[in-house]
This record gives sequence, C-alpha cells and structure tokens, in this order.
Amino acid sequence: MAKAKKIVKEEALETQLWKAADKLRKNIDAAEYKHVVLGLIFLKYISDAFEEMFAKLQAGEGEYAGADPEDKDEYQAENIFFVPAEARWSFLLAKAKQPDIGTFVDGAMDAIEKENPSLKGVLPKVFARQNLDPTSLGGLIDLVGNIALGDAKARSADVLGHVFEYFLGEFALAEGKQGGQFYTPRSIVELLVAMLEPYKGRVFDPCCGSGGMFVQSEKFVEEHQGRINDISIYGQESNQTTWRLAKMNLAIRGIDSSQVKWNNEGSFLNDAHKDLKADFIIANPPFNVSDWSGELLRTDGRWQYGTPPAGNANFAWLQHFIYHLSPTGKAGVVLAKGALTSKTSGEGEIRKSLIADGNLIDCIVNCPAKLFLNTQIPAALWFMNRARQQPSPSGRGQGEGEYPRKNEILFIDARNLGHLINRRTRELSHQDIQQIADTYHAWRSVGADCIRPGNDNCAKGAHAMRPYEDIPGFCKSVPLERVAELDYVLTPGRYVGLPDEEDDFNFAERFAALKAEFEAQLLEEAQLNLAIAENLAKVKI
Repeated sequence: MAKAKKIVKEEALETQLWKAADKLRKNIDAAEYKHVVLGLIFLKYISDAFEEMFAKLQAGEGEYAGADPEDKDEYQAENIFFVPAEARWSFLLAKAKQPDIGTFVDGAMDAIEKENPSLKGVLPKVFARQNLDPTSLGGLIDLVGNIALGDAKARSADVLGHVFEYFLGEFALAEGKQGGQFYTPRSIVELLVAMLEPYKGRVFDPCCGSGGMFVQSEKFVEEHQGRINDISIYGQESNQTTWRLAKMNLAIRGIDSSQVKWNNEGSFLNDAHKDLKADFIIANPPFNVSDWSGELLRTDGRWQYGTPPAGNANFAWLQHFIYHLSPTGKAGVVLAKGALTSKTSGEGEIRKSLIADGNLIDCIVNCPAKLFLNTQIPAALWFMNRARQQPSPSGRGQGEGEYPRKNEILFIDARNLGHLINRRTRELSHQDIQQIADTYHAWRSVGADCIRPGNDNCAKGAHAMRPYEDIPGFCKSVPLERVAELDYVLTPGRYVGLPDEEDDFNFAERFAALKAEFEAQLLEEAQLNLAIAENLAKVKI
C-alpha cells in the first residue's frame, strides 16, 4: 500500500526571509543589525522604483518621447527618488562578493541623500563597520535582491513594503524591552485604526515611533475602497534613530512624510505642529514618564482640564491630544491602566473634568496583559471624541446631527481576548479586533442598519450589523451619572460585571461545599496521624 504523502505547510515569504537574515546576523546585536537589514530593503525599494521609471524614459514612448533617463526632474515629477549610478542595486550586486562591499553601500547611501534632499540625514551608513562581516553583507544583498524576484515591478514595492513592516516587528521582538521604544504591536495599531476609521482628513501622531499608525491608516483606506489622497499625515518623534526608521517605513509605502518632524526636545517642549487641528489622533505615548519637563510647563495653555503632575506625563499626553483635535476630531490612544483610577497629584480631578466638564470620553477598552514589548504595565485604550461636545440643535435632548451617545461611555473589557505568540508576548487576532471594533461601531450607530461608510459590504447593500447590546463580562454602555457615582473611575471591570455563566455563582453554596471538603480533609489527616501514633506506640512496647 502506498504511503500517504506528508503535507508540508510552506512558510510565508517574510518568515523565510527573516530566518535567513537572522542566520547572517551572527554576533551583531539586533538593535544594530536592524539598520543594516532595513537599510538594504529600503535601498532595494528605491532602486526598483527608479529602474522601472528609467526603463520607461529610455524607451521614449508616448509621453516619455525624447526624455533623458538621467534627468532628475523626470523622477521628481513622478514622486520617485533619483538613484545615481553608484547607488543602483545592479551596481551593488556586482560588488557584493568584494571585501570592501560595506564601503560601496555606505557610499550609495551618501549619494542618494545628496540627490534627494528629503532623505538628508535619514539613511544608515553602518555597512563598513568592522563587526559586519563582508561575506555576511554580501549574503544579505543576495537575499534582499531576491525579495521581489518573479513579481511584477508594479507589485515589488508592495512586497518590499510588507517585508519591511514585518522585519520591524521581528526586530522589536528580538530586542524585547528596547524594541517597544520604536514599535507598537501590529494588533494594537490595527485595533486603534479599526475603531477610529480614518477615511478622510488629517491624521496626527505626536510620538510616532517608526510610523506604524500612519501605514495602517493608509492600509485601512485602501481596504475600504477609499482614496489615499483623502488623508494627510502629521507626526513628531524625539528619537532621531527612530525617526529615520519612520521616514524609510513611510517612503517605502509611497506615503508623503514631509510633515513627520524630528526634534530632540519632544512634543511637550517643542511642538512641531502648534497650529494643527487634526481629524484623527492615533498614538502610543510612553507610559508614566516622569522626566517630561512638567515643571517648566505649569502654565501651558494646553492644560484646559487641569495641570498634570510634574512626575507623570499621562494626563499631559491626553490634554496634548485634545488640544490638537478639530471640533469633530477623534483620538484613540494607549495609556497605562493606572490612569483609569489614579487620584494622586490631581490626576483624579483632571479625569473628572474630562468627563464632567469636557464630555470627551467615548470609550475605554481594557487590554489583555503581555501585549507590549517594552513594559509589563497593564494598558488601556482611550477613545475621545470632540463631536460629543456639539450642542443639540434644539438645545435639549438628542437632536438631529447631535452625537447619539453623548451622555454615555462605552466600557469594553477585552482582558480575556488574544493569544500568546511566545512566553512573554500576546497579540489580538483579527477576530478579536473585529469583535471589539464592531461592538464600538454598533454602540455608536444606535441601531442603524449600516455602520461604516466605505465598508464594501455596506456599499453592496448586503451588510447589516446587529444593534448594540450590553454583554455581561465584556461590554456595557454606562450613563455619565453612574460614572460620577463611582467617582469617575474608568476601569471597565467596575461596570461590565461578570459573564452570564458566572452570574449564577452561588457563594453560600460554594462556601459550604469548600468547608465540607476542608473538614473532610482535616478528619482524614487526623485519622492518619492517630494511626501513625498507635503504630509508634506498638513499636516502643
């Protein structure tokens, strides 16, 4: 009888590439190695885009008749980086086996920056360092050179962009705590974007890391048949190395990063977008920062709901976000869970003011543990919406055009969602993200048949989401009066209650059973001890 063939599941391209690149790392620290690998992927991307345009200009057909393929203006007109001859991938590939390949790659990065002012100070020049073995570097060049091999040129940019993003996440995992400084886990980014739905307008992240929030926002628009040109991005980052990663991450996606700024003072001391009023703010600021220069900013105009304590930046971040929201703007941000309950140094009063005076808090999501790479501190997502402040046309009650849930806050307890991807790290599945986002949108719709503009199912008229309903143990819509009764504490567990199967828990019955079990165990132990004592007594006799 013939043996059944064993089915081997082929690993995804990016997984295979990561394993191969990681083998070539040898004794180089992941924090340093990421600039080598990501720099090469970026170089391959801009070289591919350049060579595709170069071929069109060289052919000289149609609108390109008579064009000079070495004219920089031709590339600038198409928003393509100009790559000089000594920086083109084909040139480097020919030099890949030479012992001084690192010098050639550093020279290529310099040449590209000189020809493209928007990339000045962005590209890594780390390839000629002594700890990077030329043979390994040559192997990496071969590896990266094969990433989009066999794909149409039109697809190569998307493939390279996907690999760049995947590698960012893998390097963050490899670096552990330090990796969290530049990378927000993809499932968190996806959830924030799915909740906010940034279809159109200005998207702002004042602590943007490597730019994941912007990339996911653009993906969201594309996936829902929107137009990429309908959103524009604004960002700020205080770590220059991380800012460089963001600029490359956005460039490889073809996203305009001209408004993503760097200064080492940071958003509090040196706000790079002072006059910006954003339609969407998506951010993951560092948790519980104590050295944020709070003492220098005691009278700052951003503190409309109370002066944040000098020893903790959580409520400074919240008010910085609110300051930058347009009159109908929405924000989705990550904060340490302690901000939901803290009453020290006036934080409780600020939280109360955000709810009672500002009426800004739309939804709170309690996150599972182990989602973040750089901290074990529990986290929660805050969703704020200035549309809640818009007055009713009639001046009373819920009127047409008024925010439908302005007198309630939605609490979602997602602590039991997600799955472990290793011993230290958990992530949310697509189903988890969908469940949380759908709950929020159903709540906001107040029973409307079709929730999201731009949803492809909605466009076809085939999508009807179930009306919102409270689910014990998971979600509850809570009147502001009830939040006030609980002293403006925002922990979802205080409101959502226990799941239905736990609501039937009979404490008295369970206590009696445990007591009987304990007493039986004591009796058994006493009888055993008595038997041992009797045996010992017989031995002595």
